[in-house]
Amino acid sequence: MELSSSSGPVSMPMIGFGTAADNNDGATLISAVLESIKLGYRHFDTASFYGSEQALGEAIAEALRLGLIASRDDLFITSKLWPSEAHAHLVLPSLQKSLRTLQLEYLDLYLIHMPITVTAGKRELPFDKQDLMPMDFKSVWAAMEECERLGLTKSIGVSNFSCKKLENLLSFATIPPSVNQVEMNPVWQQKKLTEFCKPNGIIVTAYSPLGAKGTSWGTNAVIDNEVLKEVAKTRGKTVAQVCLRWIYEQGAAPIVKSYNKERLKENLQIFDWELSEDDYDKIGQIKQRRMMPIEELVSAHGPYKSVEELWDGEL
Repeated sequence: MELSSSSGPVSMPMIGFGTAADNNDGATLISAVLESIKLGYRHFDTASFYGSEQALGEAIAEALRLGLIASRDDLFITSKLWPSEAHAHLVLPSLQKSLRTLQLEYLDLYLIHMPITVTAGKRELPFDKQDLMPMDFKSVWAAMEECERLGLTKSIGVSNFSCKKLENLLSFATIPPSVNQVEMNPVWQQKKLTEFCKPNGIIVTAYSPLGAKGTSWGTNAVIDNEVLKEVAKTRGKTVAQVCLRWIYEQGAAPIVKSYNKERLKENLQIFDWELSEDDYDKIGQIKQRRMMPIEELVSAHGPYKSVEELWDGEL
Protein backbone atom coordinates (compact mmCIF):
# COMPACT_ATOMS: atom_id res chain seq x y z
CA MET A 1 0.00 0.00 0.00
CA GLU A 2 1.20 3.54 -0.71
CA LEU A 3 1.16 6.08 2.12
CA SER A 4 1.29 9.83 1.54
CA SER A 5 4.43 11.65 2.62
CA SER A 6 5.98 15.07 2.11
CA SER A 7 8.96 13.36 0.46
CA GLY A 8 6.88 11.15 -1.86
CA PRO A 9 4.92 7.90 -1.60
CA VAL A 10 5.97 5.39 1.08
CA SER A 11 5.35 1.68 0.49
CA MET A 12 3.78 -0.20 3.41
CA PRO A 13 3.52 -4.02 3.42
CA MET A 14 -0.11 -5.12 3.57
CA ILE A 15 0.15 -7.32 6.68
CA GLY A 16 1.86 -6.11 9.83
CA PHE A 17 3.22 -8.02 12.83
CA GLY A 18 1.99 -6.49 16.10
CA THR A 19 4.01 -6.45 19.32
CA ALA A 20 1.43 -5.42 21.94
CA ALA A 21 1.21 -8.02 24.71
CA ASP A 22 0.37 -8.28 28.41
CA ASN A 23 3.93 -9.33 29.17
CA ASN A 24 6.50 -8.61 26.50
CA ASP A 25 9.15 -11.19 27.23
CA GLY A 26 12.13 -10.00 25.23
CA ALA A 27 13.56 -13.37 24.24
CA THR A 28 10.16 -14.68 23.09
CA LEU A 29 9.47 -11.58 21.03
CA ILE A 30 12.92 -11.62 19.42
CA SER A 31 12.45 -15.26 18.43
CA ALA A 32 8.96 -14.57 17.01
CA VAL A 33 10.14 -11.55 15.01
CA LEU A 34 13.05 -13.52 13.52
CA GLU A 35 10.71 -16.37 12.59
CA SER A 36 8.23 -13.97 11.04
CA ILE A 37 10.98 -12.34 8.95
CA LYS A 38 11.98 -15.79 7.67
CA LEU A 39 8.34 -16.34 6.64
CA GLY A 40 8.17 -13.03 4.78
CA TYR A 41 6.82 -10.46 7.25
CA ARG A 42 8.36 -7.03 6.72
CA HIS A 43 5.97 -4.69 8.57
CA PHE A 44 6.36 -4.43 12.37
CA ASP A 45 4.18 -2.38 14.69
CA THR A 46 5.31 -1.23 18.14
CA ALA A 47 4.77 1.67 20.57
CA SER A 48 6.64 3.20 23.46
CA PHE A 49 3.83 2.09 25.78
CA TYR A 50 4.06 -1.57 24.70
CA GLY A 51 7.56 -2.01 26.14
CA SER A 52 8.49 -3.94 22.99
CA GLU A 53 10.70 -1.41 21.21
CA GLN A 54 13.97 -2.70 22.68
CA ALA A 55 13.31 -6.35 21.81
CA LEU A 56 12.13 -5.42 18.32
CA GLY A 57 15.29 -3.38 17.81
CA GLU A 58 17.45 -6.28 18.95
CA ALA A 59 15.58 -8.62 16.61
CA ILE A 60 16.15 -6.27 13.68
CA ALA A 61 19.86 -6.09 14.48
CA GLU A 62 20.01 -9.89 14.69
CA ALA A 63 18.13 -10.29 11.38
CA LEU A 64 20.71 -8.05 9.74
CA ARG A 65 23.59 -9.99 11.32
CA LEU A 66 22.12 -13.30 10.12
CA GLY A 67 21.50 -11.97 6.62
CA LEU A 68 17.73 -12.50 6.83
CA ILE A 69 17.34 -8.99 5.40
CA ALA A 70 19.83 -7.07 3.30
CA SER A 71 19.33 -3.75 5.06
CA ARG A 72 17.08 -1.93 7.52
CA ASP A 73 15.35 -0.42 4.47
CA ASP A 74 13.78 -3.83 3.79
CA LEU A 75 11.54 -3.35 6.84
CA PHE A 76 8.61 -1.06 7.63
CA ILE A 77 8.62 -0.01 11.29
CA THR A 78 5.80 1.84 13.09
CA SER A 79 5.86 3.30 16.59
CA LYS A 80 3.54 5.62 18.50
CA LEU A 81 3.39 8.75 20.66
CA TRP A 82 1.78 8.02 24.06
CA PRO A 83 -0.69 10.60 25.54
CA SER A 84 1.78 11.63 28.28
CA GLU A 85 4.16 12.75 25.51
CA ALA A 86 1.40 14.34 23.41
CA HIS A 87 2.63 17.85 24.24
CA ALA A 88 4.19 19.88 21.44
CA HIS A 89 7.60 20.17 23.13
CA LEU A 90 7.76 16.43 23.91
CA VAL A 91 6.89 14.98 20.49
CA LEU A 92 10.39 15.16 18.99
CA PRO A 93 12.17 13.94 22.17
CA SER A 94 9.71 11.04 22.41
CA LEU A 95 10.40 9.96 18.82
CA GLN A 96 14.16 10.32 19.37
CA LYS A 97 13.89 8.12 22.48
CA SER A 98 11.99 5.47 20.52
CA LEU A 99 14.66 5.53 17.81
CA ARG A 100 17.42 5.05 20.38
CA THR A 101 15.54 2.15 21.97
CA LEU A 102 14.93 0.57 18.56
CA GLN A 103 18.54 1.26 17.50
CA LEU A 104 17.22 2.86 14.31
CA GLU A 105 17.93 6.10 12.48
CA TYR A 106 14.34 6.56 11.28
CA LEU A 107 10.81 5.15 11.47
CA ASP A 108 8.64 4.46 8.46
CA LEU A 109 5.51 5.60 10.32
CA TYR A 110 4.94 7.50 13.57
CA LEU A 111 1.42 7.67 15.01
CA ILE A 112 -0.34 9.67 17.71
CA HIS A 113 -1.46 6.75 19.88
CA MET A 114 -4.74 8.31 21.11
CA PRO A 115 -6.56 11.64 20.55
CA ILE A 116 -6.00 12.72 24.16
CA THR A 117 -3.24 14.24 26.28
CA VAL A 118 -2.37 13.48 29.89
CA THR A 119 0.09 15.10 32.27
CA ALA A 120 3.70 14.57 31.18
CA GLY A 121 5.25 11.53 32.83
CA LYS A 122 1.89 9.92 33.73
CA ARG A 123 2.05 6.72 31.66
CA GLU A 124 -0.11 4.42 33.79
CA LEU A 125 -3.59 3.20 32.89
CA PRO A 126 -6.24 4.07 33.81
CA PHE A 127 -5.59 7.80 33.48
CA ASP A 128 -6.56 9.88 36.51
CA LYS A 129 -9.13 12.65 36.23
CA GLN A 130 -6.67 15.40 37.18
CA ASP A 131 -4.18 14.23 34.51
CA LEU A 132 -6.57 14.13 31.57
CA MET A 133 -6.85 17.10 29.21
CA PRO A 134 -8.00 17.88 25.67
CA MET A 135 -5.21 17.59 23.13
CA ASP A 136 -3.88 20.75 21.48
CA PHE A 137 -4.17 19.12 18.08
CA LYS A 138 -2.64 21.99 16.11
CA SER A 139 0.59 22.22 18.11
CA VAL A 140 1.02 18.46 18.53
CA TRP A 141 0.42 17.82 14.84
CA ALA A 142 2.82 20.62 13.87
CA ALA A 143 5.47 18.82 15.95
CA MET A 144 4.62 15.54 14.20
CA GLU A 145 5.04 17.29 10.84
CA GLU A 146 8.45 18.57 11.94
CA CYS A 147 9.51 15.01 12.76
CA GLU A 148 8.72 14.02 9.17
CA ARG A 149 10.50 17.06 7.72
CA LEU A 150 13.60 16.16 9.75
CA GLY A 151 13.59 12.69 8.20
CA LEU A 152 13.16 10.92 11.54
CA THR A 153 10.00 9.30 10.21
CA LYS A 154 9.02 8.81 6.58
CA SER A 155 5.32 9.25 7.28
CA ILE A 156 3.01 10.35 10.10
CA GLY A 157 -0.48 9.37 11.15
CA VAL A 158 -2.86 8.76 14.01
CA SER A 159 -4.51 5.95 15.95
CA ASN A 160 -7.97 5.68 17.51
CA PHE A 161 -9.22 8.85 15.79
CA SER A 162 -12.92 9.21 14.95
CA CYS A 163 -14.27 10.82 11.76
CA LYS A 164 -14.89 14.06 13.64
CA LYS A 165 -11.34 14.26 14.95
CA LEU A 166 -9.88 13.37 11.55
CA GLU A 167 -12.00 16.09 9.95
CA ASN A 168 -10.67 18.60 12.47
CA LEU A 169 -7.07 17.49 11.84
CA LEU A 170 -7.46 17.72 8.06
CA SER A 171 -8.77 21.28 8.35
CA PHE A 172 -5.35 22.64 9.37
CA ALA A 173 -2.74 19.92 8.63
CA THR A 174 0.06 20.93 6.27
CA ILE A 175 0.98 17.25 5.98
CA PRO A 176 -2.22 15.17 6.24
CA PRO A 177 -2.22 11.94 8.27
CA SER A 178 -1.34 8.96 6.09
CA VAL A 179 -2.79 6.30 8.42
CA ASN A 180 -5.46 5.86 11.09
CA GLN A 181 -4.88 2.69 13.10
CA VAL A 182 -8.05 1.48 14.80
CA GLU A 183 -9.73 -1.64 16.12
CA MET A 184 -11.27 -3.35 13.11
CA ASN A 185 -12.56 -6.86 12.43
CA PRO A 186 -15.83 -8.46 11.23
CA VAL A 187 -17.30 -7.98 14.73
CA TRP A 188 -16.40 -4.25 14.71
CA GLN A 189 -16.45 -3.28 11.05
CA GLN A 190 -15.80 0.48 11.15
CA LYS A 191 -17.86 1.15 8.00
CA LYS A 192 -18.40 4.86 8.66
CA LEU A 193 -14.73 5.42 9.42
CA THR A 194 -13.39 3.55 6.39
CA GLU A 195 -15.84 5.38 4.14
CA PHE A 196 -14.49 8.68 5.50
CA CYS A 197 -10.83 7.72 5.23
CA LYS A 198 -10.78 6.44 1.63
CA PRO A 199 -11.63 9.72 -0.19
CA ASN A 200 -9.30 11.61 2.16
CA GLY A 201 -6.31 9.45 1.27
CA ILE A 202 -6.00 7.94 4.76
CA ILE A 203 -5.10 4.24 4.96
CA VAL A 204 -6.79 2.31 7.76
CA THR A 205 -4.64 -0.21 9.60
CA ALA A 206 -6.54 -2.69 11.74
CA TYR A 207 -5.35 -3.68 15.20
CA SER A 208 -6.89 -6.69 16.95
CA PRO A 209 -8.15 -8.04 13.59
CA LEU A 210 -8.81 -11.38 15.32
CA GLY A 211 -10.10 -9.88 18.58
CA ALA A 212 -6.84 -10.28 20.53
CA LYS A 213 -8.09 -13.52 22.09
CA GLY A 214 -6.00 -14.56 25.07
CA THR A 215 -5.01 -11.05 26.16
CA SER A 216 -6.35 -9.10 29.13
CA TRP A 217 -8.03 -6.59 26.81
CA GLY A 218 -9.13 -9.05 24.13
CA THR A 219 -12.26 -11.03 23.40
CA ASN A 220 -13.25 -14.45 22.04
CA ALA A 221 -16.10 -12.81 20.13
CA VAL A 222 -14.25 -12.84 16.80
CA ILE A 223 -12.55 -16.23 16.68
CA ASP A 224 -15.54 -17.98 18.28
CA ASN A 225 -18.17 -16.25 16.11
CA GLU A 226 -20.49 -18.85 14.58
CA VAL A 227 -21.04 -16.92 11.35
CA LEU A 228 -17.31 -16.65 10.75
CA LYS A 229 -16.89 -20.34 11.57
CA GLU A 230 -19.54 -21.17 8.96
CA VAL A 231 -17.86 -19.02 6.28
CA ALA A 232 -14.47 -20.52 7.13
CA LYS A 233 -15.81 -24.09 6.87
CA THR A 234 -17.42 -23.37 3.51
CA ARG A 235 -14.21 -21.82 2.23
CA GLY A 236 -11.87 -24.44 3.64
CA LYS A 237 -10.07 -21.68 5.53
CA THR A 238 -9.48 -20.77 9.17
CA VAL A 239 -11.58 -18.12 10.91
CA ALA A 240 -8.41 -16.03 11.16
CA GLN A 241 -7.90 -16.19 7.39
CA VAL A 242 -11.51 -15.17 6.77
CA CYS A 243 -11.11 -12.16 9.09
CA LEU A 244 -7.83 -11.06 7.50
CA ARG A 245 -9.15 -11.53 3.97
CA TRP A 246 -12.26 -9.51 4.84
CA ILE A 247 -10.09 -6.64 6.18
CA TYR A 248 -7.87 -6.83 3.08
CA GLU A 249 -10.91 -6.60 0.82
CA GLN A 250 -11.99 -3.43 2.67
CA GLY A 251 -8.69 -1.84 1.58
CA ALA A 252 -7.33 -1.90 5.13
CA ALA A 253 -4.09 -3.43 6.43
CA PRO A 254 -4.33 -5.88 9.35
CA ILE A 255 -1.80 -5.88 12.19
CA VAL A 256 -1.67 -9.45 13.51
CA LYS A 257 0.21 -11.00 16.41
CA SER A 258 1.17 -14.60 16.93
CA TYR A 259 4.16 -16.44 18.33
CA ASN A 260 3.06 -19.67 16.65
CA LYS A 261 4.90 -20.52 13.43
CA GLU A 262 1.98 -22.31 11.75
CA ARG A 263 -0.45 -19.47 12.51
CA LEU A 264 2.13 -16.97 11.27
CA LYS A 265 2.20 -18.90 7.98
CA GLU A 266 -1.60 -19.14 7.78
CA ASN A 267 -1.98 -15.40 8.33
CA LEU A 268 -0.05 -14.74 5.11
CA GLN A 269 -2.17 -17.11 3.02
CA ILE A 270 -5.01 -14.70 2.22
CA PHE A 271 -4.10 -13.32 -1.20
CA ASP A 272 -5.04 -16.09 -3.68
CA TRP A 273 -8.77 -16.37 -2.96
CA GLU A 274 -11.80 -14.12 -2.45
CA LEU A 275 -14.90 -13.90 -0.29
CA SER A 276 -18.20 -14.36 -2.13
CA GLU A 277 -21.30 -12.18 -2.09
CA ASP A 278 -22.94 -14.78 0.13
CA ASP A 279 -20.00 -14.54 2.53
CA TYR A 280 -20.44 -10.77 2.61
CA ASP A 281 -24.16 -11.09 3.29
CA LYS A 282 -23.45 -13.33 6.26
CA ILE A 283 -20.62 -11.20 7.64
CA GLY A 284 -22.75 -8.08 7.21
CA GLN A 285 -25.34 -9.50 9.62
CA ILE A 286 -22.88 -10.02 12.50
CA LYS A 287 -23.91 -8.09 15.59
CA GLN A 288 -21.37 -5.32 16.13
CA ARG A 289 -19.38 -5.14 19.36
CA ARG A 290 -16.36 -3.00 20.14
CA MET A 291 -13.61 -4.72 22.10
CA MET A 292 -11.48 -1.72 23.10
CA PRO A 293 -12.39 -0.90 26.72
CA ILE A 294 -12.60 2.89 26.33
CA GLU A 295 -14.51 3.17 29.59
CA GLU A 296 -11.54 1.65 31.42
CA LEU A 297 -8.99 4.12 30.07
CA VAL A 298 -9.81 6.82 32.58
CA SER A 299 -10.79 6.54 36.23
CA ALA A 300 -13.02 9.62 35.97
CA HIS A 301 -14.51 11.73 33.19
CA GLY A 302 -12.24 14.71 33.60
CA PRO A 303 -13.13 17.66 31.37
CA TYR A 304 -15.44 15.54 29.22
CA LYS A 305 -19.14 14.89 29.75
CA SER A 306 -18.45 11.20 29.26
CA VAL A 307 -15.59 8.93 28.33
CA GLU A 308 -17.29 8.28 25.00
CA GLU A 309 -16.87 11.97 24.19
CA LEU A 310 -13.12 11.39 24.01
CA TRP A 311 -13.83 9.46 20.82
CA ASP A 312 -16.95 11.43 19.84
CA GLY A 313 -18.98 8.28 20.50
CA GLU A 314 -17.88 7.01 17.09
CA LEU A 315 -14.80 4.81 17.35
